Amino acid sequence: MTGQARVSELVGRTLAKLGVGHVFGVVGSGNFDVTGTLMAEGIPFTAARHEGGAATMADAYSRMSGKVGVVTTHQGCGLSNAITGIGEAAKSRTPMIVLTADTQAAAIRSNFMIDQDGLARSVGAVAERIHSPATAVADTLRAFRTAVNERRTVVLSLPLDIQSATAADEAGAVVVPEPLKVRPAATGAEHLAALIATAERPVFVTGRGGRGARDEILDLAHHAGALVATSAVANGLFNGDSHNLGISGGFSSPLTAEFISGADLIVGWGCALNMWTMRHGRLISAGTTVVQVDVEDSALGANRPITLGVLGDSALTAKDVLDALRGVQPEPAEKYRTEANALAIKHKARWRDVDTEDLSTATSIDPRVLTRELDTLLPAERIVAIDSGNFMGYPSQYLAVPDEFGFCFTQAFQAIGLGLYTAIGAALAQPHRLPVLGAGDGGFLMGISELETAARLKLPLVCIVYNDAAYGAEVHHFAPQHSEAELASVVFPETDIAAIARGFGADGVTVRTLADLDAVRPWVAAYEAGTQDRPLVIDAKIASDGGSWWLAEAFQGH
Repeated sequence: MTGQARVSELVGRTLAKLGVGHVFGVVGSGNFDVTGTLMAEGIPFTAARHEGGAATMADAYSRMSGKVGVVTTHQGCGLSNAITGIGEAAKSRTPMIVLTADTQAAAIRSNFMIDQDGLARSVGAVAERIHSPATAVADTLRAFRTAVNERRTVVLSLPLDIQSATAADEAGAVVVPEPLKVRPAATGAEHLAALIATAERPVFVTGRGGRGARDEILDLAHHAGALVATSAVANGLFNGDSHNLGISGGFSSPLTAEFISGADLIVGWGCALNMWTMRHGRLISAGTTVVQVDVEDSALGANRPITLGVLGDSALTAKDVLDALRGVQPEPAEKYRTEANALAIKHKARWRDVDTEDLSTATSIDPRVLTRELDTLLPAERIVAIDSGNFMGYPSQYLAVPDEFGFCFTQAFQAIGLGLYTAIGAALAQPHRLPVLGAGDGGFLMGISELETAARLKLPLVCIVYNDAAYGAEVHHFAPQHSEAELASVVFPETDIAAIARGFGADGVTVRTLADLDAVRPWVAAYEAGTQDRPLVIDAKIASDGGSWWLAEAFQGH
């Protein structure tokens, strides 16, 4: 005979049964019971210092683990505190559950009462709720299926009066079938094969939607004679391939940009081909054929005109196109995959291999020099997280990553301050890798409360703070037209971030010269010996670069 259970327990047990991976949150009275149930069911819980931090930790965990992350919040203000992180996850199409309490329907004068469904929808998330005790399990299952099968961030509201009610205990019987992958229409695969066969300089650019299709896309690229590249969020996907250009877009090295703009065919695999990936379209030369492959029809041609849109899973499409291509081109073609191009890519595709003037002074270090040295100094088995700002291209392009699960890029909302949260969530998703954060001083100070979380978790996390004592993006963007006095709103006194870090229980090092990095070596040695259990904050006082090359790209979209 089926027993009875409280709805808060049913929801928690259902999510545990469905296989959520980790819960992050700030616990209040409204979400205490459901969080406790998840913990009792064996789901790890990380207490954050702010709901905004918890939301982005869950986002990063979901991206880097392949499991669904959960953020849990109190009703009203708890949810509103988390909304920037929820917006980032929603705009990135991260499968994630926001498990939030809600006020009773009758509590119309409660100070906690807000339109939670409307708030969720306003940032692109899907609003779901537990409608009644009898539908609690079905409502939870629907939210989870939407998150996984549609790759959506779902805000699941649990009204307090329904939470405390009881219902039949059906939480153990739930199951979510694996979503079916979309196979392209034969005509679409054949059309794309024909375009590849006639192209002389094909380039394949793969985004997050193609991260599970590495081998299939490379097999096709080898036969097609195509170079490969990625959007920023898929950085590392094609590591090891001799004709891998790296990141396409604002972070591209001069050589990478030259090869992509020289293409006569660009195929985007699960890639939006947006303004950042294509430099507002400037990487697409006149007369270039543009193709997009995506599982959603609405994504095809959404950012720029395309010659062909193919609706289908990237791996299945690449396989079918290769089969069709072999029918018209039996043998692999060299085309863009020449030995000369491979040699050029090996020596010049990464920014760290491009000669630049050292802008260091007696009291500040060139951020390129700093990051090159740290790339050599830090262990290669790493997971790099990036905050937003003027500095962001340095860690993105100068720090090598082992594969696509070594780079976590929470930039869809372009909010600064998410970097530290991202690094913590990514670290918990990939605990065998050294987590490395690249952040500006503005973003790092904005989210610094979670440094206590990293210290409490004993994470061996390296935080590289590119400290220019300013909101550098705004300084460089507005400086040509404004006086020093007018820029005072985005310039700050120098802050001893290393000292602040030590107050949170981390190690802190101030770096003004390459010699100062010697203080990092003992920390790295302890990490490599398996005895490091403290975060390290590198407060790098950086020299001005006059405005980073990718900054001009970003501000064109504002």
